[in-house]
Amino acid sequence: MEQQKRVNWKAGTLIYPVPAVMVSCGTMEKSNIITVAWTGTINTNPPMCYISIRPERYSYSMIKESGEFIINLTTRELARATDWCGVKSGKDYNKFKKMNLTAIEGTQVKAPGIVQSPLQLECRVTEIKELGSHHMFLAEVLCVTVDPKYLDKDTGAFDMNKAGLLAFSHGKYYGLTQPLGKFGYSIQKKKNRAKK
Repeated sequence: MEQQKRVNWKAGTLIYPVPAVMVSCGTMEKSNIITVAWTGTINTNPPMCYISIRPERYSYSMIKESGEFIINLTTRELARATDWCGVKSGKDYNKFKKMNLTAIEGTQVKAPGIVQSPLQLECRVTEIKELGSHHMFLAEVLCVTVDPKYLDKDTGAFDMNKAGLLAFSHGKYYGLTQPLGKFGYSIQKKKNRAKK
């Protein structure tokens, strides 16, 4: 079988899909929200994550000065607010007011969370890596707060399907679909069925 040639593009960061999150920062009195797609997990113990932001963004100095932020997961219902908070500047708008979002006090940080978000990760910056166009804020997750309506009644686990989380892929927002499997399902042994 003849192998088809690959198309060669210039170097780029085409690792998709990624989460589309709203990062809240500042204080309850002076806050802002920035939409970030460059975020992810970097460590389990201690729990750590990162966000990458351009230094010219309004939220950058707020996060750098306070050393704190909250990652708010987004949903289908929050898609418009997620996009709007990513294209408008906090220098010009109070994003909480403009998008009818409700600020909630953080439990471990001074930054406010977003009530409409199903899950928040309260983070404290441990290091800033100046990489080029973006600076990466490495942070320890101090605590996670969850809206109880998104918890599975039997297991108490966070139900992603019920939350309707957003993903971002090459300039577009997508809702997550039904799961195709679970971690380890490819090697899981089938249970023997009892004979009737």
